[in-house]
Amino acid sequence: MRLTPPELARSALEAAPDAMLIVDAAGLVRFVNRQVFALFGYTREEIVGRPIETLLPERFRTRHLEHRASYRAHMRARPMGQNLELYGLRRDASEFPVEISLSPVVDGGETLVVAAIRDVSDRQRIQRELIAARAVAEEARELADLARESADRANQGKSRFLATASHDLRQPLQALALLNGTLRRTVHDPLLAEALTQQEKAIGAMSRLLNALLDISKLESGAIKPEITDFSLARICDEIRREFSSVAAGKGLVLEANPANVWVRSDPSLVEQVVRNLVSNAVKYTRAGSVALHCVPLDEAAVRLDVSDTGIGIPSDQLALIYDEFYQVGVSTNTSRDGYGLGLSIVKRIIQLLGLRLNVSSRVGSGSTFSLLLPAAGPQTSIASTQSDETANGSDPRASGSQPNVMLVEDDPSVRDATRMLLRIEGYHVIPVASAEEALAAIDSGARLDLLMTDYHLGPNQTGIQVISALRERLGPQLKAILVTGDTSSAIRGLSPDPQLRILSKPIRAEALLRLMREFLTGKEST
Repeated sequence: MRLTPPELARSALEAAPDAMLIVDAAGLVRFVNRQVFALFGYTREEIVGRPIETLLPERFRTRHLEHRASYRAHMRARPMGQNLELYGLRRDASEFPVEISLSPVVDGGETLVVAAIRDVSDRQRIQRELIAARAVAEEARELADLARESADRANQGKSRFLATASHDLRQPLQALALLNGTLRRTVHDPLLAEALTQQEKAIGAMSRLLNALLDISKLESGAIKPEITDFSLARICDEIRREFSSVAAGKGLVLEANPANVWVRSDPSLVEQVVRNLVSNAVKYTRAGSVALHCVPLDEAAVRLDVSDTGIGIPSDQLALIYDEFYQVGVSTNTSRDGYGLGLSIVKRIIQLLGLRLNVSSRVGSGSTFSLLLPAAGPQTSIASTQSDETANGSDPRASGSQPNVMLVEDDPSVRDATRMLLRIEGYHVIPVASAEEALAAIDSGARLDLLMTDYHLGPNQTGIQVISALRERLGPQLKAILVTGDTSSAIRGLSPDPQLRILSKPIRAEALLRLMREFLTGKEST
């Protein structure tokens, strides 16, 4: 029996990993989800109606009353306790570090406060481990040959840790993003809709921070190896333009791109990451005017790619600091931050890894230009499209009025259930399985497929690539497949081009996943 939208919304909220509370003007708890019990040990009956200070250590309660009064005088959506270490108090009197987001909502004329609470013990532990690992690596570089061998072993261990972290840390974020997308399609209550909007923003912030920290650690550990090839800058410019056009338009900015037919020689994925971070920074620090990408051939040996903006500019005495981790131009340590100041730190490491040059020119109040110098490729001829006629002219299974059949292969139950709920709401018939063996058994039982979606890491010694190969042996090479992964290693980046395969990196937003599925099934993907 299918659940009604309110029942489905409550079920998904109860499955979310965040503890959600709603507090009234008197500081009394009016609503909690069941994650409050998982996080604090209190049942609903034990905490609803009690002061919110019940969940705080005794030493913070008096000060919190003042902070609560101050917040109600200037209510807005923001993190709680900016630059402060926050702690929660469990029912058993144990303390743990938390991250809290606050948002005011209006219900029947009464202003309430929605608080989303997350235990950040694991994140702090990982950050401490990464800092400790970096210190070990720095010390190892100063040692003799014997110490270098020890450092190599440590880096190999860190690479394995990062490969695991890339998957395991992104899994709960992936489930949360999909559950959020599901709820946003079913919830009509304004209070819950506002809470979901704030939750979506928190998910995006956590995703960006996690991706940035992992990128920096992988670059420093040597886990990323450049794959040098010839490629066109036009494709990168077009991709960046599509990605940031709506963001720029939302700020009233003009985003210009000059996708000249210029070919260069480097690692296309890493160069694209550099350009993406530069454009993201340009949009962030530009309040009015434009952001532009231009490709300028200098001579037969070099090409310059400029990212220019009409933003706030960078003071000359701060130019040497912009690549430092967590540094942001014009942002003091006690104000709200848009981002974490890691983008240019990642850019610097990629530039060093690829042996490229990046020049910066800027004037305060007039904008900045970042110029990336790339080696030119040899003479190029047009590359024939690898997209088959079947892909280009494919039909939409929904055109016949039937539900498209999607096999979902995912060994993590939370991600599998969240994906299944989202796809079913969108009208897909979902066949959820956990392994290649279960997938083949479903095929042998007569299951029909329009699309295969599989995670990359599937239990011990099994990958999504193996699942795709096994099912194509049964159903034919034209089976369309989506590979979802948090792994950015060379095993993924080195996959051969496949017109019937799309690769998505976790965590992916629900809207982006559904859009790709529609376009992939119809063969009408954006160009």
